Amino acid sequence: MTKQLIIEKTKKAIHQLSEDKASEIADFAEFITKRYEENVLLNDIQQAVSTSQSFAFLKDEKDLYSVSDLKEIYNG
Repeated sequence: MTKQLIIEKTKKAIHQLSEDKASEIADFAEFITKRYEENVLLNDIQQAVSTSQSFAFLKDEKDLYSVSDLKEIYNG
């Protein structure tokens, strides 16, 4: 089913509903849109962070501590 066909089918269904039910569908569509936009934004931020070179200098940093520095080892 194409997007245009889905839109037409939904419009027909909404026209048959009362105003308050149609309003509920509009609210739900707005909720879904916001959630989609937030997911796109989150994915874009994750992509930017993963390709960022901001902390590249830490790769050359010598480790300050090792396992032998631990006083107590947790085996949980």
